[in-house]
This record gives sequence, C-alpha cells and structure tokens, in this order.
Amino acid sequence: MDGYPGVIVGDPTKQQERHYYLLSELQTLVKDLPSSFQQRLSYNTLSDLALALIDGTVYEIVQGLLDIQHLTEKNLYNQRQKLHCEHQALKQDLLRKHKEALQSCKSHNLALLKSNQQAELEALEIRVREEQKMMDKKIVAEMDQKVIDQQNTLEKAGVPGFYITTNPQELTMQMNLLELILKLQQKESQSGVM
Repeated sequence: MDGYPGVIVGDPTKQQERHYYLLSELQTLVKDLPSSFQQRLSYNTLSDLALALIDGTVYEIVQGLLDIQHLTEKNLYNQRQKLHCEHQALKQDLLRKHKEALQSCKSHNLALLKSNQQAELEALEIRVREEQKMMDKKIVAEMDQKVIDQQNTLEKAGVPGFYITTNPQELTMQMNLLELILKLQQKESQSGVM
C-alpha cells in the first residue's frame, strides 16, 4: 500500500489535514442516514473512524471482505440452483415413469397404481422440501459466519463500531458504518484523492 498522495507517514501536519478532511466528509455523509443512527454516531466515533481511514488500509480490507462476500453469495446461490435442478430432474423422471406405467397398466390395476404413484409423488415432494430446508439453513449459517468473520476482521483492524454481535440494531449500525466507508472511498476515488 503506497498510502495517499500528500500523506507522508510520520508527517503529523499532513495526517492532521487528512484527518480533518475525512472527518468533514463523514459528517456530511452521515446526514444521509436515518436520524436514529445519526444520533448514535458521536463526533468521537466519526473522528476515530476518520483516523482509521487515514492510510487507506481499511478501504482495502473492506473491499477484500466485500469481494469474499460476493464470491460466497454466488457460490451458495449456485449450490442452491444445482439442488433445485436436481429436484426438477427427479420429479420429471418420476412423472415420466408414472406415465409409462399408466400406459401399460391393466384397467383393473389402475386405481391401485394411481394411489401408489400419488404416494411416491408426495414422498418425493417431502424429500425435496426437507433438502431445500437443509440447504437454506446451511446458507443462513454460512452467511452468519461471514458476518462474524467480517466483524472480527474489522474489529482487529481497529475500525470503531465493529465487534462480534448478533444484535439487529448493532448490525444495522455496522452496515451504516460500512456504507459510510464505501461512499467515502468512492468519493475519494472519483475525485482522485486516492
């Protein structure tokens, strides 16, 4: 990481200027958040966040976490689609077998055959529902683990407001902080500051 142009490591004046710039930008961006979250983001929290952003390392960490999350989501989506396709193929195969059996069935066995086929179809549908439910639970567990990994990484990087939690309000606050970081990163890259 080369750092930011004009910010020399160990140059307190340049670092102070960058800190004030980042703090000012964060204060502007916070105004777009719901008022309930604006109230929870004190001057000190924003100042600490600006300090964490000075050298750009946090931007890189957030981008890396975002890339990992997108790959994980894509992978889980593909796994679920594969399972869905397997289920569709099983159902089509069963319906084809049923159709063949009906065509070769003697009329006196027809009621029994239809009853057996209905039971087979219901058993398959139960199996499909259970497998989908298990897959969905797996997806939720993996995404929950990703959130914990992200919280842990950002906490270790010294980003204020990040720690491992499952509290919905705290998660929303952390999402808002990430949104601020990403918007500031985007603004800086567009203006050529980065």
